[in-house]
Amino acid sequence: MTMMTSFADWLTSSALGISLESGLGKSVQYFIADSITIILLLVLITHAMSLLRYYLPVEKLRDFLTSKKLYGSSYFFASLFGAITPFCSCSSIPLFIGFLEAGIPLGITFAFLITSPLINEVAVALMLGVFGWKVTLLYVVAGMTLGIFGGFMLGKLHMERYVADFVWKIKSSESSSQRKKKEPFSSVLRFTSKEAFSISAKIIPYVLAGVIIGALIHGYVPTGYFDTLISRSGIFAVPIAVLVGVPLYSNATGVIPIIESLIAKGIPLGTALSFMMAVVGLSLPEALILKKVMKWKLLAAFFGIVALGIMVIGYLFNFIRI
Repeated sequence: MTMMTSFADWLTSSALGISLESGLGKSVQYFIADSITIILLLVLITHAMSLLRYYLPVEKLRDFLTSKKLYGSSYFFASLFGAITPFCSCSSIPLFIGFLEAGIPLGITFAFLITSPLINEVAVALMLGVFGWKVTLLYVVAGMTLGIFGGFMLGKLHMERYVADFVWKIKSSESSSQRKKKEPFSSVLRFTSKEAFSISAKIIPYVLAGVIIGALIHGYVPTGYFDTLISRSGIFAVPIAVLVGVPLYSNATGVIPIIESLIAKGIPLGTALSFMMAVVGLSLPEALILKKVMKWKLLAAFFGIVALGIMVIGYLFNFIRI
């Protein structure tokens, strides 16, 4: 039990006097624990990215990813970077904004955003222990392929105009920050902190809205409801698993035990993994946060392409029968 969970338990049961066994108690406890955790992550990551943009030559990363010498492998390297960064779907969004601010093309940026929540080192280690190296390797390859393919497709749609205006305004102010690199660290910290809090303030209301929805599901949807729904869906189990996974929210590490229990109950591997990928890569909280940095058409294209890719992966894993 984490410190944040313990605090949420105490605040719900002792301070607010709500039973942790009730639907309301479960919802309140979930909201307190998750909202504080995600907001802290968001603030820390936006600060880290602001400092990173200030001190590191982000232009070199941009030049590398857009170099003609890569012969079209820019999407692969962006997806690889996403795979080695330990972020969930919500906490990877500040990095997504940072990529765009640096001038990295939208499609390449999406390759990172798609892959980052699907694959991380801890989840890979857990999958090795639970499913073995063959399933783990195929999952990593499938996750990176989805990032590469999804980013490439979104890049070809040329939807830059559907990115929120404030993102490009931050980009236009970047040159002024570059000229201040010789200032004392205290001045740099004030500058970057102001920028980080400005970005966080725009995103936090959407985080809270998403967590509220997740809390209501956590508190009032009966245990085993999703398991039963998926197992009774036959040939439509994969798309239903994706649709059912979207309202939920977790990182890859947290959802692996759920996948293990689904497979133990007889649900095919591909169906279970498609559910996992939807939970970690297409969560409703992520959609609500992304709505602040992109417009509906781009958000719909992103979710549609990724959802379709997850379904294809699910059917392939079921067909292969590892």
